[in-house]
Amino acid sequence: MPMDTHYAEQIPGIKDLLAAQQRISAEIRKTPVISDPQLNALLGCELWLKCENLQRTGAFKFRGASNAIEMLEEAGLDGAVATHSSGNHGAALALAASNRARRSWVVMPENSVKTKIDAVRRNGGEIIFCRPSQEEREKGLAELVARGCIAIPPYDHADIICGQGTAMVEFADQRPGLEVIITPVGGGGLISGSALAARALIPDVAVMGAEPEGAADTALSLSRGERVTEYPVNTMADGLRAIVGVLNFEIIQANVSNVVTVSETGIVDAMALVWQTLRMLIEPSSATVIAAIMESPQYFAGKRVGAIISGGNVDLNCIPFKT
Repeated sequence: MPMDTHYAEQIPGIKDLLAAQQRISAEIRKTPVISDPQLNALLGCELWLKCENLQRTGAFKFRGASNAIEMLEEAGLDGAVATHSSGNHGAALALAASNRARRSWVVMPENSVKTKIDAVRRNGGEIIFCRPSQEEREKGLAELVARGCIAIPPYDHADIICGQGTAMVEFADQRPGLEVIITPVGGGGLISGSALAARALIPDVAVMGAEPEGAADTALSLSRGERVTEYPVNTMADGLRAIVGVLNFEIIQANVSNVVTVSETGIVDAMALVWQTLRMLIEPSSATVIAAIMESPQYFAGKRVGAIISGGNVDLNCIPFKT
């Protein structure tokens, strides 16, 4: 069925995630899992990193976009696709669509990172800029749908969630015995897909999320017991500025142990630490998982922790620490 801007869907199960993994296996990279003794000693846990920064387009988003496009192909639904995105989903959708000879349109906030704007265009996407708010992003996408495009939402849809969840399906196989897993939280595609996979494949694992203090709508939603629809966003983690999705929040409520918030200073310190120990440059959104371990060690100390490094698309002219 074509996706619309309401995104009402049933919660997928592990069979759906495994089907997505098979569907996109020829398109995605099976990204490596790494650990480092020095980093472990500094953080006080046995940390394993799933390096989605090495995924095609530089972020996990290519998984969900590929699954969504392949679902359209299977259903025989032709035509251009559209989405709204701060960059990573837009670049991923542009490439996935180009691979199937489809046009793609991406509504992007006017304050998007230049590196991500360039990536969308490089992968064949056409951009419409909007003011940096959730309402304007959704409005722009709705206008494209009215013009005949098929909406591929960035996170609030079962096909996207299943695609993103394939990262955790791989992770569970690559590194058995994890006691805690943690992913960044923005719109919620990665954490909801990861939580569904983890609950089925590693039933006893604690599933956690990391969110910037300046975009902590999910943590606030959990504390209130209902999804908030507005939040005064102020964070360098551009990939986490979206409000958590409806379906995503339902999954998070049922399957995630906790969402911890991290400071902006913590994000920068985490980026620097990963660079210093691994010589790996990760984007601020990814760094939230490391910042969470640094600032809330009580959840991770002495445990086998799996963290998904969600992306590595950094503007090299705007690195927030000294290299």
